[in-house]
Amino acid sequence: MTPGRESAVAIEEIEAGPEPLVARPRLEFLGHPVGLPVIAFTEAFERFSYYGMQTLLVLYMVKALLLPGHVENIAGFGWFTAGLSWIYGAPPTTQALASHIFGTYTALVYFTPIFGGLVADAWLGKTRTVTLGALLMAAGHFLMAFDASFLVALLLLVLGVGCLKGNLASQVGALYPPGDGRATDAYQLYYIGISAGAFFAPLVCGFLGEEIDWHWGFGAAGVGMVIGLAIYLFGRHHLPPEPRLLRSAAAQPVPAMTRRDWQVLILLVLLIPVLAMSALGNQQMFNAYLVWADRSYEFMMFGHRMPTSFLVSFDAATGVLTLAGAVAFWRWYAGRWREPDDLTKLIIGCLISSSGFILVTIVASHHAATGARPSLWIALLVNTLNNLGFANVFPVSLALYSRAAPRAITGTVIGIYYLFLFLANILVGIVGGWLDIMPAGQFWGIHVAAILSAAAIFLGVKLLFGRLLLQQPGPQS
Repeated sequence: MTPGRESAVAIEEIEAGPEPLVARPRLEFLGHPVGLPVIAFTEAFERFSYYGMQTLLVLYMVKALLLPGHVENIAGFGWFTAGLSWIYGAPPTTQALASHIFGTYTALVYFTPIFGGLVADAWLGKTRTVTLGALLMAAGHFLMAFDASFLVALLLLVLGVGCLKGNLASQVGALYPPGDGRATDAYQLYYIGISAGAFFAPLVCGFLGEEIDWHWGFGAAGVGMVIGLAIYLFGRHHLPPEPRLLRSAAAQPVPAMTRRDWQVLILLVLLIPVLAMSALGNQQMFNAYLVWADRSYEFMMFGHRMPTSFLVSFDAATGVLTLAGAVAFWRWYAGRWREPDDLTKLIIGCLISSSGFILVTIVASHHAATGARPSLWIALLVNTLNNLGFANVFPVSLALYSRAAPRAITGTVIGIYYLFLFLANILVGIVGGWLDIMPAGQFWGIHVAAILSAAAIFLGVKLLFGRLLLQQPGPQS
């Protein structure tokens, strides 16, 4: 990597209310503000901690925590499982209970960013809220070392991600002025940071957890979060200045919502469940897919049996490559032809992602019929196809919401955006509980149907409302 250079022309005024803050020169790094790698590396270590824990969570519950001798030690587990039964119904197996816990945890992780955004905007500011979130997450990872504090650890992780995730993502968009075409690329580069963290997480946390002790893996996740916090605080001066807090800005005029703003907001909200359907397969990769894979794939490779968590490294490695490849491909494509709009990219992404789960459906049916274990190379192909789709769904949809959102409520809309992952993980918990009670081919076929249905709806939205949704909002809307 080349060091950042100061651009003589990259000077902009950062607005916070009616009065601009002090203009400052912006450093550039590979054609982007140097604040982008600060956020990306922070997010990489945050995702290292998150995915390190998530890699182990289901396997840890199925193989240890929910078994006799451990489950009795979890404080508050009785009332917690009673609540889960009210939501999902009584779990028929330990795997189903683990799936319900996993789905609830990961769903709440993507629900709390709304509240994290409100805390940052009204009380603490983004820096303090991100710092608080990192500290809560680190504490949650370290508390996973004890059976009794399992539920407390999950709660701290949910609150920590809520404080941190949305506020980091919104700072990416704040690095660029309205209409800057680099913003979509920035979000794809931001997701490369996420994938890099997810790649190393199972190699470190998965190895420590599966091969040495579960709690060593969770402890490594906590250390990763502490490193991420240090990077963020060290590079904070490269990020946009803190905007005025809402509590101290009550007298400032707020731009009125126009008729177009309300129409766009309604469309963006209605697209949340559609995005959730498109993400069902990708989110299931950390839940039922790991359990099914542990039972089904032939894990021998180069004369050595790979740990199940190695699949998460496969997924993350192909994720980094496909995201980088998507950025390079669309830049190359735009230089020769007209680049597709964001809704078209979402349709393309769903079609590619569904092909990966069509392959899973085929090999799962064959395994159930013959007992022949599919090769890990099949898993690599599945992950590659899914991540090619991911590269044209998640970062593209985040850029779409960031660009289309009415300027008066951009932060709130970004918080709303993450609700699609809340809904997706609720679906993951529900559908994942069916793994042991239906044929594997039928189980994965449900995921194919959900993704293709999302693609069809995106096509309908593009045909009916594409002009409205893809139009750049005016500065006063």
